[in-house]
Amino acid sequence: MMYLIINLALFALLIGFLFKQQKAELTLSKRVFTSLGLGVIFGAGLQFFYGGGSKAIADTLEYVNVVGAGYVSLLKMIIMPLITVSIIGAIIKVKDSGSLGKISGLSIGILLATTAASALIGILISNLFALSADGIVQGAREIARGEVLETRLVSVESLSFADMIISFFPGNPFADLAGSRPTSTIAVVIFSAFIGVAGLTVIRTQPELGQSFEKFITVAQEVVRTLVRMVLSLTPYGVLALMTKVVAGSNYDDILELINFVVASYVGLGLILLMHLVLVAFVGVNPLRYLNKILPVLTFAFTSRSSAGTIPLNIETQVKKLGNGEGVANFSASFGATMGQNGCAGLYPAMLAVMIAPTIGINPLDPGFMATLIAVVTISSFGIAGVGGGATFAALIVLSALDMPVALAGLLISIEPLIDMGRTAINVSGAMTAGTITSRLLGEADKGIFDSEKDVESKNANA
Repeated sequence: MMYLIINLALFALLIGFLFKQQKAELTLSKRVFTSLGLGVIFGAGLQFFYGGGSKAIADTLEYVNVVGAGYVSLLKMIIMPLITVSIIGAIIKVKDSGSLGKISGLSIGILLATTAASALIGILISNLFALSADGIVQGAREIARGEVLETRLVSVESLSFADMIISFFPGNPFADLAGSRPTSTIAVVIFSAFIGVAGLTVIRTQPELGQSFEKFITVAQEVVRTLVRMVLSLTPYGVLALMTKVVAGSNYDDILELINFVVASYVGLGLILLMHLVLVAFVGVNPLRYLNKILPVLTFAFTSRSSAGTIPLNIETQVKKLGNGEGVANFSASFGATMGQNGCAGLYPAMLAVMIAPTIGINPLDPGFMATLIAVVTISSFGIAGVGGGATFAALIVLSALDMPVALAGLLISIEPLIDMGRTAINVSGAMTAGTITSRLLGEADKGIFDSEKDVESKNANA
């Protein structure tokens, strides 16, 4: 019991250090990167002193996770209110329901196009590293996971593309506001858009009532924004706990055994990030300044492994640091958490399919196979839940559509968290790229905010 008290006391000291930084009014970016480093050091220290998989680490992480999981839960708490009031407010402010089609169409188009490009990168990287399903050794838990996936395949195979599209519609908006389905985020976006358009109609036909509605939405937006700032100010503490859990809870023997796949995955993810920077450069955005502004968001996505949980920070950064329009930021962040995920639904399924292909007599470099795989990956990227494990679901859909065995997704369970961190960061990067390009092309970007060297977040982060 003494080891637990000592470990938690050390963790409390680290939290105290971060609190002192907050009182000193350091920017959120600096505090996030500090917490990231402290989490790595503390997690590695636990591994060094107690050994991987020890009871001491498990007991410590159980309490450390109260901070990490608690923070992620708070983020999820504000997702639906933020999306709802922001989209309604953006539509009322623009007073042009026709622009909704342009914003959503362009955002979704960019997300799907980058997902297709990510699948191509996955194909090339897998061949470059000569990855093969034959070289992976099955352990007991991997076999168990493979059997679970084989069972789950039955339900996935019955899910058609039409079913995915239907799942986007809010049959019960109150249930979707509670996040009851993987596609609830998109359903809330659609519901909010309808409310916004209805509000516009009231404003035009009944100005007196419309004025009251506008005032209500303005007040609601300010209340939710204040709530968002309160929760985001806790980001460094959440990152510290989440990173400690990842580093202390990793099995390094498993990582070394599958190091080739891990390295190949991160090379692919790095190339996708490079693609995002090139794309924003094409619309007149300085890629290095852009990367510097989005790094804290990617850092949180990396540690939390939740695209959906990163939505509030994603929107806040797009509006306050990149200068993207509020409507565009909300649409791209929401869509990017549920469809067109470049890492989870683009790169990963493509890599697995290429690894399996030679074992069933298919040449992974055959142009016909490559074109089919890219098309299947792109279409299947609709409706992938923005939570940990979404990549496995995406792989199930793609592999079953290509009539390939799905057990490989279970064989990689031991290194899943490590790779999922990078995949989630790239998912969020793809959403922010879509938002930035859409804002620039539609003329809804405030270039003054992006070009400003002043860190606008500092006054909000310390609220």
